[in-house]
Amino acid sequence: MELAMASAIGILTAAGVYLLLRARSFDVILGLTLLSYATNLLIFAGGRLVAGKPPVLRDGVPADLLHHTDPLPQALVLTAIVIAFAMTAVSIVLAIRSRADNGSDHVDGSAAEREFLHSEQRRHDEAREAALAALLAERVAQPDVVRDARLPVADAGTGEDDTSQGRGA
Repeated sequence: MELAMASAIGILTAAGVYLLLRARSFDVILGLTLLSYATNLLIFAGGRLVAGKPPVLRDGVPADLLHHTDPLPQALVLTAIVIAFAMTAVSIVLAIRSRADNGSDHVDGSAAEREFLHSEQRRHDEAREAALAALLAERVAQPDVVRDARLPVADAGTGEDDTSQGRGA
């Protein structure tokens, strides 16, 4: 019986890890579920595999482990089942929300990441252009201010900027 239990734990763990490494959210959730099953079996196996013995004390039966099974692994597994169910429910809700937001069930969400980076770059470029336009408008309003060498201003006569001819201050 120990060989069957160890084999079941090993197969569930291997399948769970394989599914966890996949790029789809459903596979990851299924892998977490298989790992929780493997953990439950491991807890049972750690509490000695005994079949046909009750976990509670009864009248007329000696109160030792020869006539009863340890109730602690059963209580731990029951708690682990409840926790795994809650974890699976939360994971499914997150996966559904991620699919709705990204339009894909890939775990990495690379399309959404690219769109976010593109929109941030666009926002930064617009802010930079607005700041440059405000600075140029300020320069036009105050022509007697010494020009900054970092900002080229086109020369009205030649169409070239002042910095290319070494006239920038």
